[in-house]
Amino acid sequence: MKSNRTFIFTSIMIGLILQIIPMPAQADMYRPDWLLLILCYWSMALPNRVSVGIAGLTGIILDLLYGTALGVHSFALAVPIFIVATNYQRMRNQSILQLAITIGVLSFIYHLLIYWLQFWLTSIEFRVEFLWPTVTSVLLWPWLFWLLRKFRRKLGVS
Repeated sequence: MKSNRTFIFTSIMIGLILQIIPMPAQADMYRPDWLLLILCYWSMALPNRVSVGIAGLTGIILDLLYGTALGVHSFALAVPIFIVATNYQRMRNQSILQLAITIGVLSFIYHLLIYWLQFWLTSIEFRVEFLWPTVTSVLLWPWLFWLLRKFRRKLGVS
């Protein structure tokens, strides 16, 4: 039972690390939403273990690591995870292509919420490059989904 909690916690920590790891400026604008993808997977696979509360907590940690206003990433992560948690049974029956499109919509919502909150707080300007992580998240989702599902089944995480 302890290894179950440890693997979920470890995968979320890996997502946090991948989210903040330094990258070259040319590649950084294409950085996928690692944390959102991992939280979406766990919220869909085990909605009773990982849900909006965990998303809010990791969002606050992400706000502290990024140095943004406290609550921006927390709220922006909580909304897509809430959508996943309320529709997890429908999402489990979708094909991997349909799931990738759904993840793209959720990633778009995530980035739009971050933009709106930062616009209200700091009046930033919108740029289309702000949405490139949505495309890379859609392309990365099938591989991350299969990898996490393989480890979840192999380790018996439930």
